[in-house]
Amino acid sequence: MTSIDNHVFSFSGEVLIPQAPPEYKSGFIGIIGRPNVGKSTLMNQLVGQKIAITSPVAQTTRNRLRGILTTTEAQIIFVDTPGIHKPHHQLGEVLVRNAKLAIESVDVVLFVVDNTAACGAGDRYIAELLINSHTPVILGLNKTDQQPENSQFIDESYQQLGEANQWPTVKISAKTGTGLPELQELLIDNLETGPLYYPPDLVTDQPERFIMGELIREQILLLTREEVPHSVAIAIDKVEETATITRVLATIHVERDSQKGILIGKGGSMLKAIGSAAREQIQKLISGKVYLELFVKVQPKWRQSRLSLAEFGYRVEE
Repeated sequence: MTSIDNHVFSFSGEVLIPQAPPEYKSGFIGIIGRPNVGKSTLMNQLVGQKIAITSPVAQTTRNRLRGILTTTEAQIIFVDTPGIHKPHHQLGEVLVRNAKLAIESVDVVLFVVDNTAACGAGDRYIAELLINSHTPVILGLNKTDQQPENSQFIDESYQQLGEANQWPTVKISAKTGTGLPELQELLIDNLETGPLYYPPDLVTDQPERFIMGELIREQILLLTREEVPHSVAIAIDKVEETATITRVLATIHVERDSQKGILIGKGGSMLKAIGSAAREQIQKLISGKVYLELFVKVQPKWRQSRLSLAEFGYRVEE
């Protein structure tokens, strides 16, 4: 066994996790909140790299994605969850169930709210779930950079929520980074001493193929907006790597022929735009040239089918 650049390797080439120093802290932080409050953007900022897709469309996050931040003091594993909302189909039920399960399976909950509007019924519903869970909670007031001028009432509504439940509260902006050093320090303070769960240079536990699929789905959400909202699932069919280029073949699954037409666009223009934008993001992910080929396939009512949901990787977490 040998050590290179602070990593420990076995003779088989397998990367082993180094032993944490005394008093080192570690743990899992569940990022919980309503849809579109900026949970994925916040995790990307904290980890320092884009691993979760973001878009102006609500309910972007589907899978429980882990982002890993390793410092000299602690290793924080962020668990990004789907926004908690009233589900309208089988997929929605699975997503909300997974978000609720995350509350019980983490060491600390980071409850993220949209600080551009006062505390509402959706926030209070999540607060009730958190009160009943007995998991320590930190309240993060996000989007402070977008607050209206007269925001005292908004701040007070969340301060009352935090004080009533004895939750530490911090104002942040995932977009600009404001307040994130203070938030990170607060998170570390609330963790117990523990081991390194992952190698220090790892930023996510998801395979590259999963991230590739998410980057393609992100561009669909950004470019089609409300026309093809959440009826899309991505399957990475093949990844071939050579010394000079990585070839990626992927299928975009939709529920209706009309959605297929929108995704392809006139003369294939929309599919070309999606592919071009996604290819740029995937090239950043793997730090190399990418050839991306996309196909579109109609699979009616896949969001209502347990078999289809499992096939596309959407299942209730254990």
